Amino acid sequence: MKDQINIALRTLCGQAVAEGLCSGISAGVSLAGKKARFNCVYGCGSTRFDHLGQEVNEQTMFDLASLTKPLCTALSTFALIDAGLFTWQSACLSRLDPDLSGEKNEISIEHLLAHSSGLPAYQPYYQGFEPMVGRENIATLLRLILAEPLIHPPGSQSIYSDLGFILLGRLIELYAGQPLYHVFRQAITGPLGLDRHLRFLPLGAVGQGEQECIAATEQCQWRQIIMQGEVHDEHCWLMGGVAGHAGLFGTAGGVLSLCEHLLDCWRGRTRHPSFADGLLRQALEWRDDAGRWGLGFDRPTPGQSSSGRTFSPNSVGHLGFTGTSFWIDPERELIVVLLTNRVHPSRENTKIRQFRPYFHDYLLEKTGLA
Repeated sequence: MKDQINIALRTLCGQAVAEGLCSGISAGVSLAGKKARFNCVYGCGSTRFDHLGQEVNEQTMFDLASLTKPLCTALSTFALIDAGLFTWQSACLSRLDPDLSGEKNEISIEHLLAHSSGLPAYQPYYQGFEPMVGRENIATLLRLILAEPLIHPPGSQSIYSDLGFILLGRLIELYAGQPLYHVFRQAITGPLGLDRHLRFLPLGAVGQGEQECIAATEQCQWRQIIMQGEVHDEHCWLMGGVAGHAGLFGTAGGVLSLCEHLLDCWRGRTRHPSFADGLLRQALEWRDDAGRWGLGFDRPTPGQSSSGRTFSPNSVGHLGFTGTSFWIDPERELIVVLLTNRVHPSRENTKIRQFRPYFHDYLLEKTGLA
């Protein structure tokens, strides 16, 4: 089985690079066999299309984009709930603005995690900023989000929202009394030995002048540079590279290892030192009225999921705008991680939309897992 998976990964990754979907790709699979769990990780291509690119390997870091939401912000929220700092039902936004009034005072932690706060999906606030990082940007962005009219009452429906997770990331910092990246490292990755494989601000890990070993993203017209080692998301960048909705970088092996741990907690085989497995299980098995969302995690959309046709309805995962994803199927004991830099050099490259479901279907069919 392991040989079959490795052959399928080499074929699929090579195809993605050859067809110009991305300059570099790294993917991983974890499967529980009859005797033990095993995993496979493969990478190919280059960190960028020009002469500065370096060969992608298992240590190459990718901008994980919105994978930050489940892997950092949701898990950090669970740790704070476990510590008794707030609950699912805590309505905390007044901590960000004491003058807040109306329905926004009803927005709870659960609403933010489930994308049911009533906030819009996105607003291009960054267009009103000069492309400069500064501490004042955080306060300005928070004011803009908190002033945003709700598009539906809290809890009445779910609409995926970056804005809600920006607020949640800031709430974690206020209640923990520490920056989000420190909470994440101390509570989530540190105890698992993953803090070098999943981290914010990756240039602090690889050293000055070594950003070429990180997969590049877009030739950004606003910032006038190719983004490499700095977060692609404009609002996270304005906030200094750390936010609740984006900013996390990681290797395929790092994402795979964290997902393996989450699956083991979900199935009751172990527990994370920062939150009870029952708390995690509640979040992963929670469903909105449409059955789409867990708390912080996405689910396969019947008939049109990026995970293809064969992941079970109980699976959880998430997508990232830069071309990243992970899916965890508790019934098959299967995890699939796909990391690309499909926005390099332009976000207009949308080949990932067709490739993601094809990748998962081909992988499962060729290995007999379908």
